[in-house]
Amino acid sequence: MPHAIRFSQPGAPDVLELHEVAESAPGPGEVWLEQEAIGVNYLDVTQRKGAVPVPLPGGLGLEGAGRVVRVGAGVDNVAVGDRVAYATGPLGGYASARLFPAERLVKLPDSVSFDDAAAVLFKGITAQYLLTSTYAVGPGTTLLLYGVAGGLGSLMAPWAKALGARVIGVVSRSSSVDKARALGCDEVLVFDPQTLAGDVARITHGRKVDVVYDPIGRLSFEASLDSLRPRGLMVSFGASSGAPAPLEMATLNGKGSLFITRPSLAAHTATAEEYQARAADVLAALEAGIISPRIWARHRLADAAQAHADLESGRSSGAIILTP
Repeated sequence: MPHAIRFSQPGAPDVLELHEVAESAPGPGEVWLEQEAIGVNYLDVTQRKGAVPVPLPGGLGLEGAGRVVRVGAGVDNVAVGDRVAYATGPLGGYASARLFPAERLVKLPDSVSFDDAAAVLFKGITAQYLLTSTYAVGPGTTLLLYGVAGGLGSLMAPWAKALGARVIGVVSRSSSVDKARALGCDEVLVFDPQTLAGDVARITHGRKVDVVYDPIGRLSFEASLDSLRPRGLMVSFGASSGAPAPLEMATLNGKGSLFITRPSLAAHTATAEEYQARAADVLAALEAGIISPRIWARHRLADAAQAHADLESGRSSGAIILTP
């Protein structure tokens, strides 16, 4: 019997429980997928805690990789036996097998393992749209990137360097500085909200940065704004320290006619065509060696609670995956 993680109320990691689930015949446009690896992302944590509401009782997980076992009527983009991965909803990725819409499956080249796909695709598509669509990073761009040692940051830093940018990385502790430099950061700062903006100004000889990528939220928000050059862009795409305080629009004017955006993966993969194009870009970057999976830990599906605890603790320094 297949198994899946379910939870019935928001809470600590121990609300996640393993249950047997019934196999389902794929309907039109669907496949039955047997999974080999499952990606764990910080969005899963926020959904489990209730900060991002999801239907309950229900499951978690937006990223996985495996083989197509059965196909429903009208499916012509994948076939039984194909190696595939995905990085968007519907929820339910924390499972040994599941139904999934065929049009949202990405075929994997033989050179990309299931583990690597589950570790990279969700974060890779996020990195891709942040670096190419939210702000067109290229030669001459100077950017500030938080969480360089984490799963997403460890993809964004080398990719930004490959695009020609100057990358100022921010890490949470001094032990991560060497890793950030190995990922290509030109400068690395250990996060201190009181000194960060001043350090950025010093490093850039007063110019500051073109764009800030900030997944931290409340704790870092003011420092991020103060690190931007006039007409620079603040990209607030997470809130691991809580949501930022409400912002007076006049503040953006007073700090140099700044821009601010709150992007989402859903808005950047709304159509199957856009989703597939971004996924193809990620796989191409992976095969070219521009980005690497950097898996920090593997847990059994039954130990999903431990995977969440690891991610929330801040001690992880790379991707976490589950295996059925």
